[in-house]
Amino acid sequence: MGIHPTAYIHPDADVHPSCDLGPHVVIDGPVRIGADCRLGPSVIVLGHTEIGTGCSLHSHAVIGDVPQDHKYTGALSFCRIGDGCVIREGVTVHRACIEDAATVVGNRCYLMTNSHVAHDCVLADEVTLISGALLGGHVQVGRKAIISGNTGVHQFVRIGEMAMIGGVAMISQDVPPFTMTNHDGEIAGLNAIGLMRAGISTEERQEIKALFKVVYRTGMALDRAVELASELAVTDAGRRFVQFFDHDSRRGIRKFSSARKAAA
Repeated sequence: MGIHPTAYIHPDADVHPSCDLGPHVVIDGPVRIGADCRLGPSVIVLGHTEIGTGCSLHSHAVIGDVPQDHKYTGALSFCRIGDGCVIREGVTVHRACIEDAATVVGNRCYLMTNSHVAHDCVLADEVTLISGALLGGHVQVGRKAIISGNTGVHQFVRIGEMAMIGGVAMISQDVPPFTMTNHDGEIAGLNAIGLMRAGISTEERQEIKALFKVVYRTGMALDRAVELASELAVTDAGRRFVQFFDHDSRRGIRKFSSARKAAA
């Protein structure tokens, strides 16, 4: 397709010659776009934004605009998109609010229609945001996590790797790796199918299940439960599960579903 005659490219931008730019694409500012990217009609990329190789941006996506935060006063900040990402229609990814910081989307992420990544968020590789998912500022999302449609994630929340976030939920506290939430945003159990599909070994899956029970089903105080789980973890995946609890949490760790506790 090449570059459509109605596309605008700022003189300071660096767009690889192998890229395809559709009608009315706007590249405004010192944007950097890697090889083999395709930008559909009316895509807008702004500011100090870097987009890796092999990305596909669909109609009306807006990448790198100023953050929606009253504290932002024009500081120099960045937006970085990794390689092989798919960014569908109407997606918005804003640059960071903090000076010299960046909003980061990792490699091979899939951001579906009308999802939003706010300022200073960091998404690891292969994250999926299903249509309408909204991430507040400073959210961290682990590798291969899936955030379902029309779900809102509060600012400063951490989502662990391979977590599966239920649809139409409000996530206001941290969600540990490998877990699932229900529509109320409570921890509902382990993402067992996701672990199998990701190639996590039987040994690791069994250990994660045991560690999950220690943390969420023994009734111990969280600090003591995590301490015990740390002593029991021997596999790499098990250690990653426990290490999630060792970091400072601005929002706290999400609790197990009260309905499931009652059923148990």
